[in-house]
Amino acid sequence: MRWFPVLWLLLSALLPPLPALGAELKVATWNVEWLTARPQGDPALPKDVVPKGPADLARMARYAEMLAADVVALQEVDGPEMAARLFPAGRYHIHITKDHVVQRVGFAVRQGLAFTANPDLVSLDTAHGAGRHLRSGADITLDLPGAKLRLLAVHLKSGCRQDPLAHSARPECATLRLQLVAMQGWLAQRRGEGVPFAIVGDFNRWMDNGDAFWAGLRQAAPLVRATEGASSPCWGGGGFIDHVIAGGPAQGWLVPGSLKVMVYRETAAGMKAHLSDHCPVSALFRIP
Repeated sequence: MRWFPVLWLLLSALLPPLPALGAELKVATWNVEWLTARPQGDPALPKDVVPKGPADLARMARYAEMLAADVVALQEVDGPEMAARLFPAGRYHIHITKDHVVQRVGFAVRQGLAFTANPDLVSLDTAHGAGRHLRSGADITLDLPGAKLRLLAVHLKSGCRQDPLAHSARPECATLRLQLVAMQGWLAQRRGEGVPFAIVGDFNRWMDNGDAFWAGLRQAAPLVRATEGASSPCWGGGGFIDHVIAGGPAQGWLVPGSLKVMVYRETAAGMKAHLSDHCPVSALFRIP
């Protein structure tokens, strides 16, 4: 028994630290662009997609390590095994939606952070039954010391980045309008529960300058957005389509000015195809 205190100290040193009260939680989103082990020409892949090779995966894994986020919302991942190539089991737990598509959504959650997996938000698959499928949302609840944080990771329909949402005739905008309704339902449930929550991911939508999509989200629940009024420096710059949004009590947890974009060191022409067309975007949440 005299060795028990020493043994406990040794075991404690090997475990990743849990966030203490008042600590900061780093939440990120990263669209890793067709992260798959399928070969080029696979029927499930578009003809112009060239899957990443071992050197590309190793390079991206180094960026994942430098990102050092507590929670990462992932998009375009072909299953948990591929996610673990960037976020290995020794450091992260992986949770991926049950969708039968190549571009799945999920989370990498740092070891030492407990979480509960909630049912996928399948209502985002507004094409269900039409012979094709869109991506569901990944939904988890972090069990933090003294608090819980509900997190939803999304990858919404592309092709309606800035069109007038209500009046555009583009079919992509019609799809995005339906996805907005699905998200409003999720938001209304969280608002009714009074829980802290955040939505992170690739929205494929600019949301500044009175955007109707952003206004629609805020009709369902009061929200704050880390990317509001900012421009992304990723691959030459532009508007943000990857967002970190906080709602409920978590609005007050989002640390002002904590938005960060990890820009790739590689700038040569053609390197985008070996990394991703998205850069990791992160913000801090201070646990009360």
